Amino acid sequence: MYYIYHIPGKKIGVTRNLNTRVTLIQGYKENEYEVLEQSDDINYVSDREIELQKSYGYKQDLHKYNKLKPKLNKMKITSTEQTSTFPCPKNKLKGQLMDNLGIKWKTPHGQFELTNQSIAWIDHHCKPSMYNNERCFIYNKAFYEAFYSESALGIKPPQIQDLRFDLIREWATERNIISKGNSHTQYVKMQEECGELAEALLKKDRKEIYDAIGDIIVVLTNLATLEDMKVEDCIDYAYNEIANRKGKMINGTFVKQTL
Repeated sequence: MYYIYHIPGKKIGVTRNLNTRVTLIQGYKENEYEVLEQSDDINYVSDREIELQKSYGYKQDLHKYNKLKPKLNKMKITSTEQTSTFPCPKNKLKGQLMDNLGIKWKTPHGQFELTNQSIAWIDHHCKPSMYNNERCFIYNKAFYEAFYSESALGIKPPQIQDLRFDLIREWATERNIISKGNSHTQYVKMQEECGELAEALLKKDRKEIYDAIGDIIVVLTNLATLEDMKVEDCIDYAYNEIANRKGKMINGTFVKQTL
């Protein structure tokens, strides 16, 4: 099924996955957009999208949806010795990659796969083709070094956006935690998880410590979302506050220096 969605004051677009395209990629909650029409006919929605963009006074896409999106939702990635080329312009790449999450393609460096982290890396590092404005590419060796070389095993590639918080927000949205929950219940939930962490620390149970810390981060992510914040911004704000802070350790606690 294809959906024609409308973000008031922003745009009209088409997708097969509202959660991924509108919420995860563009950051809009369910109550911040509307579905204008839906159909399983890709040619109809492609024409109708342009008509609605014109009717609502939005900038019209240069290319129809059915000309950008390969049939059967399978992107054909072309690989040479040096590069992997994607059949869409750079400004449409991230959405196309998210729609093809999980596909694999062969290169001289081995088989590559589209994951949330690799999509973020590709979106950051891809370059427009010098010969065709409808294509963009990455260098295979750079991708291999980032994800498949020995030095990369178990290490998150540098200089990419961490999508784990987006995945947590998507998970919470799908379970109505955001639409039907509130900050107070999440705060109580956090206290519960802190209690479990305290118990795990006393027992020196590393597995439960891992689990409790992870649960606390999930709850904090949801709490921030309910307050119309992003937990990443909260982390950055706190770090900027402490980055140049001076003080000393007293009885196992860092005490900041006062003027």
